[in-house]
Amino acid sequence: MKIDKRIIPLAIGGLGIGTTEFTVMGLLPDIAKTLQITIPQAGHLISAYAMGVVIGAPILIGYSVKFPPKKVLIAFMILFTLFNGLSAIAPNYTTMMIIRFMSGLPHGAFFGVGTVVASKMAGKGKEAFYISMMFTGLTVANLAMVPLVTYIGHTYHWRLYFAIVAVIGVLALLFLKLWLPAMESNQNTHFLEELKFLKNKQSWLVLAITAIGFGGLFTWLSYITPLMTVISGVPGSQMAYVMVLAGAGMVVGNLAGGIVSDKLGPEKTCVLLIFLMMIALGGVFFLSDHKNIAFVLTFMCGALSMSIAAPINIMMMKAAPKSEMMAAAFMQAGFNIANAMGAFLGGIPLEYGLPYNYPSLVGVGMTFIGFVISVRYMYLYGTGTPDEKEIQECVSCDQ
Repeated sequence: MKIDKRIIPLAIGGLGIGTTEFTVMGLLPDIAKTLQITIPQAGHLISAYAMGVVIGAPILIGYSVKFPPKKVLIAFMILFTLFNGLSAIAPNYTTMMIIRFMSGLPHGAFFGVGTVVASKMAGKGKEAFYISMMFTGLTVANLAMVPLVTYIGHTYHWRLYFAIVAVIGVLALLFLKLWLPAMESNQNTHFLEELKFLKNKQSWLVLAITAIGFGGLFTWLSYITPLMTVISGVPGSQMAYVMVLAGAGMVVGNLAGGIVSDKLGPEKTCVLLIFLMMIALGGVFFLSDHKNIAFVLTFMCGALSMSIAAPINIMMMKAAPKSEMMAAAFMQAGFNIANAMGAFLGGIPLEYGLPYNYPSLVGVGMTFIGFVISVRYMYLYGTGTPDEKEIQECVSCDQ
C-alpha cells in the first residue's frame, strides 16, 4: 500500500510526542539521582506533563482555530521542541516540573488539529485509516524509540533523552513545512463557539467511553512490570523485550483499527474492540501465571490499546461537526484521564495485598461499563451526525 507523504509530518510529530511521554517512565531513577529527589517525586514529572496535556489542549485549540491548520501545527511543534530542549538543561527539580508542564501543553492540541487535518486529507471512506497513520508515530515510539532512548539515557545520561526528542521535533517541523498541504482556517468561530459541543449528550458519551472503557487497559499497562515478573515469572532483565512485544501489538492494532473502522463503521468497531478488551483483560486475570499465554496476551492487549484510537476519534468528530478540532483535543484529555483512572483504580486491590493480576480484574469492570455505554451509543447514534439526526427527526414529525 502506497503511503501518502502528506501524512508523514503528522506521524513524525506523533513519534516525538510518544517518545517524550513514555520514555520518562524508564528513566525515573536516573533523573531522581541527578536532581537529588526521590523516585516518587520524579514520578510527579509524569503528572506535570499529563496536566499540561489536559489544560493545554482546549486552551491552545480555542485560541488557534481561526488560523490556518498548517501554521498552527508548526507553532505547536515549535513549542514542543523548545520545551523538550529546555528539559535537557533544566538545573533543578522545580524548573523541571515547570518545563514538563509546559512541554505537555501542545501535546493534545497537536493531535487535535492533526486528527482533523488527517481526516480532510483522506479520500471518502479512508478517514479512520489516515488518522491511524498519524497515530503510527505514537505506536512506533513505543515499539522502537522508547526502548532505544531509554537505553541511551540509562547508559550515558538521561538528558540525552530530551535532546533526542528535540531533534525529532526539528525533523517534524521540517516535514510539516515541506509536505503538509495548506488548508483554509475557520474564520467564523471563536473560543466559546468551539465549546458548544459540550452541550451535546453524544459528545459526553464518547468521552465516557474513552475515559472509562479505554481506562480499563491502563489497569493492565500501569502494572505490567510486576504482573509479568511476579505472576508470569519473566526475569526482570527480559522486560525490555516484553515492552517491545506490547509496542509491536500497538503498531498492528492501530492500523487494523483504522482499516476495520472504515469497513464496519466507527460505532460497530468501537463496540467490538471494547468487548475484545474485556475478554483480553479477563484472560490476563485468569491466565497470566502461564508465561507463554502471558506473552500472547501482552501482544493482544497492546494491539487493543491502540486499535480504538481511530474509530473513537471519528465518533467524536461526528458528534461535534462544527467543533472538530476542539473535540479532538478533548479526546486527548480523555485519554489522559483514562490513564490516570486506570492507574489509580487498578492500584486499589494492590493496596489490600492482592496479587498483581487483580488490577486487570478492575479493568474488566471498567471495560464492561465502557461496552455498555458504547452499545447505547451505537443504538442512539449509529449513523449520521447530530445535524443529520435532527433533520431525520423533523422529517418524521412532518410525516
